[in-house]
Amino acid sequence: MKHESPSPTLDLAVAASTFAALGSEQRLTVLRTLVRAGPDGVTIGELGTRAGVTGSTLTHHMKILAQAGLVTQARQGRQIICAAVAYGELRELSQFLLRECCADSDCPEEHNHG
Repeated sequence: MKHESPSPTLDLAVAASTFAALGSEQRLTVLRTLVRAGPDGVTIGELGTRAGVTGSTLTHHMKILAQAGLVTQARQGRQIICAAVAYGELRELSQFLLRECCADSDCPEEHNHG
């Protein structure tokens, strides 16, 4: 499921879909590698080397991450540049997990992280 822009309140179905795309150690490694590379991204070859995932396996994982709206691939001449593009969405996804922290407990307000 592709997401155009983060919304103030992430829908449960959208969050589940995005988490599903991250439900593989290799995909999570690929995404983390792209996040570390920054907004300019890296070539597909360099991504494979850094993440330790190559060939058709990398192509498969990139397709799933792209469908979730988390990464892009763009051809520049003879190279394919891959980049993590949804930094705001990644932040919102983590906030989704913490939004209601301590909501059902008697902990003091300073412990409430949401």
